[in-house]
Amino acid sequence: MQALTRVLILACGLVLAAAAGAQAPAAGGAPAGFVAPAEPKPDETNAERAKTQPGNNAPFWRAVRDSGPDGGYVSLPGAEMGVLIQPMVQYPGSLYTSAGEAWRQVRNRLIIPYGGALLGIVVLALGLFYVGKGPLGGHERDTGRVIERFTPFERAAHWANAIAFVILAVSGIVMAWGKYFLLPVIGSTLFGWLTYALKNAHNFAGPVFAVSLLIVILTFARDNLPRAGDLNWLLRFGNLLGKREVPSHRFNAAEKLLFWVGVLVLGMVVVVSGLVLDKVFPTLLEYTRGQMQIAHMVHAVAATLMMAMFLGHIYIGTIGMNGAYRAMRTGYVDEGWAKEHHELWYDDIKAGKIPAQRSAETPPADVAAQAGARG
Repeated sequence: MQALTRVLILACGLVLAAAAGAQAPAAGGAPAGFVAPAEPKPDETNAERAKTQPGNNAPFWRAVRDSGPDGGYVSLPGAEMGVLIQPMVQYPGSLYTSAGEAWRQVRNRLIIPYGGALLGIVVLALGLFYVGKGPLGGHERDTGRVIERFTPFERAAHWANAIAFVILAVSGIVMAWGKYFLLPVIGSTLFGWLTYALKNAHNFAGPVFAVSLLIVILTFARDNLPRAGDLNWLLRFGNLLGKREVPSHRFNAAEKLLFWVGVLVLGMVVVVSGLVLDKVFPTLLEYTRGQMQIAHMVHAVAATLMMAMFLGHIYIGTIGMNGAYRAMRTGYVDEGWAKEHHELWYDDIKAGKIPAQRSAETPPADVAAQAGARG
């Protein structure tokens, strides 16, 4: 919090310094032909000022800003409807600036650069890991016998949530960082239409993500409860780089950590802050600009952290582990895969503690045929 305050103070100080520098004369004197505007007299009217200082709108906007929370008269109901510019506030360090400018500095100097760097580092690290290690698994031979890992309902809930998440992530990345890597490539016209379309896609995918997230939490919470052996798995990171993984139940400790931190905590923070930005709590909030600015910062930080965590999940679930994608696509895994990656879960199934088939669905005809080839 102290570091954030220091950065905020520095950012506000830079803005004030820049404003003061813009008003100060150059060291070499005024350029040729420059005529300084005359200082207005105390009783000078706006009409007289317009004649003596044409184009100088600073006094007008200063009066608008200093009109206070009461603002001017408007016929529209709602908080701050009559306030065009947020009033000036004093921050630690005797800095005096507007709350809107402070929010802009936090967004542009903290969230955008550091959030983008975090996502870039994660993508680069996963790419290097894939090049150096390749897909995980393949140490246990396939048996040709399959186990149902995910029921049709579990897969439907997962895919609905995953598709909504991808739409939100892609649209959010383009809206936040697109002007740095996409705008120079496709131009302002196409970029404007694209961001407009993605903004609407973001708004429509948000409620789908919120509902499917709740279903995912309720569906998978029981199997993600901490159990004996999870700490050992974390301390050894599952020995994923070795030939024999640390035994785990249906979900290993890393998956459980992702579930409780990424899905539950960050997911709910993203959903609630997003709903605040969508103004769905009219009886709880006044929806002032300050509240919306805080909601935006919370939403952006939580969403960035969530994307960084789920990049690893997406990697493991697609190209990072043999057979992982097929498990969510068909619902079935080979017994050899189950024994290699989730040995305790496999042992419970073989002992009859957990049914190998939990739904009435019969395995697709190609599942057993493909069991001998990890995909």
